[in-house]
Amino acid sequence: MNFRIVIYQLGLVLLVLSLCMLLIVGCSAVAWFSAAGPAETIAIESMLISAVLGTVVGLALWLIGRRSESDSFGPREALLLVGVSWLIGAAFAGVPYYLWAILHPDHGDGGVEFASLISCYFEAMSGLTTTGATVLSDIESIPNSLLLWRATTQWLGGLGIIVLFVAVLPTLGVGGKKLFQTEVAGPTQKSVRPRIRDTARMLWFIYILFTIVLILLLALFGMDWFDAVCHSFTTVATGGFSTHNASIGHYQVENVGVTNFWGIHLVILVGIVLGGVNFGLYYQLARRRFNLVWTDPELRLYLCILLVASLLVALNIYATPIVTTGGEKIEAGLDKSLLYGAFHVASIGTSAGFCTADSDLWPFTSQAVLVILMFVGASAGSTGGGIKVVRVLIAFKVILAEVNRVFRPRVVRTIRVGRAVVDSDQRQSVLVYLLGIVALFAVGTVLLMLLEPRGSLDITTAATASAATLNNIGPGLGRVGAIENYGFFTPASKLVMCILMALGRLEVFAIFVLFVPSFWRQG
Repeated sequence: MNFRIVIYQLGLVLLVLSLCMLLIVGCSAVAWFSAAGPAETIAIESMLISAVLGTVVGLALWLIGRRSESDSFGPREALLLVGVSWLIGAAFAGVPYYLWAILHPDHGDGGVEFASLISCYFEAMSGLTTTGATVLSDIESIPNSLLLWRATTQWLGGLGIIVLFVAVLPTLGVGGKKLFQTEVAGPTQKSVRPRIRDTARMLWFIYILFTIVLILLLALFGMDWFDAVCHSFTTVATGGFSTHNASIGHYQVENVGVTNFWGIHLVILVGIVLGGVNFGLYYQLARRRFNLVWTDPELRLYLCILLVASLLVALNIYATPIVTTGGEKIEAGLDKSLLYGAFHVASIGTSAGFCTADSDLWPFTSQAVLVILMFVGASAGSTGGGIKVVRVLIAFKVILAEVNRVFRPRVVRTIRVGRAVVDSDQRQSVLVYLLGIVALFAVGTVLLMLLEPRGSLDITTAATASAATLNNIGPGLGRVGAIENYGFFTPASKLVMCILMALGRLEVFAIFVLFVPSFWRQG
């Protein structure tokens, strides 16, 4: 194991995060918050202190490992760097929250959770893994600079911090491909360009372009520029952090008018659906390979799942009272039932986690559909979480093939996804992954029940909290529903959910492998 190169690259990760903090400090001091109050000033100072601290530590790690050779960056080094980057990166990303809380003791009830180190770590891990679960009870009481940092952590985590510096740093050499393939989600990683660095750069170009378009559209439909930037960051990343307690439900007709109400909701709806698509397909679109995109089996199944689930939920909530996250009670006509149904289906199905209505009050069928979508997730190679649609497709075909073998044992069937043949190793990998997710979900549920005071946590809350954090969704049901938060959990439970978030974001094995003794042995 070449620890020196891992230390070197970890230093670069901290430097990237520190640079992003400094950019936010500059924007906060110059643009939006020139007339800031004491809380905002302290928040900016906290960001600046954190950035300086991260720069010092990052430079120290960079100097320690600067003589390492990039050609010695193998699979084990890539796995170690990815796992450690997310765990340590979240700790560093939570520092500004904690500093603000201790430097500004009269922060009020809204920011009281930030006085806890584990709560700050939870919020930062939720951001970097694009989970969107929050410990905050009053988001709107938090200074804008910290809200922008929350959104930025999700934007960085959307396509992956690791992919970012693979794209911009030439020092990785051949190790860049190993690192890229370790971080990018999904059972397969197909390069859309011959060189991995070019692939990463193209993905980030598309990602940034989407972000800019979303900012302009949301501003056009009435969001102020600060909200438009924050929500664009968390929409393209399918993250779900909002600047308002009511999430997207804040933008009711009474607040923004009918035209802007529909415009904001539809822009974010389309944005999270596009964020759940394999980003490699967008490169194919740029090359005008339209047939290759449309015939992609995962894309077709992904869109079909969202369409069918949206119609099912819309029919189930039709003509029933809907309570928005802003507290407004409306009667669900055809237009509103379609909008709220499709929005929540897309938000949960892509792991975005934005909310417009209190889904805890919806009929059982709608809630069951949303829970199923928590596990299915978005496409491989997207910013979304969950098991991934392609794995569900492969698992279904494997089960179907096994059923056929019962009455036709001598017939050998080749399993294909599109034109690609799924070999035995891939089948095994998918089935083991599915089994691992189910096992982790069950273990997480049991641990949450055990770690909370007896009788204080119901099974619905525990199960959906475990599923929502493991699959990087954010909101669940019960006490972690659309209008609730995760602040009431004990520190031990929050730590369990932090581990679940990291496992889900890195697809389980990249973290588990660090605890295998043979991983650390030579040879």
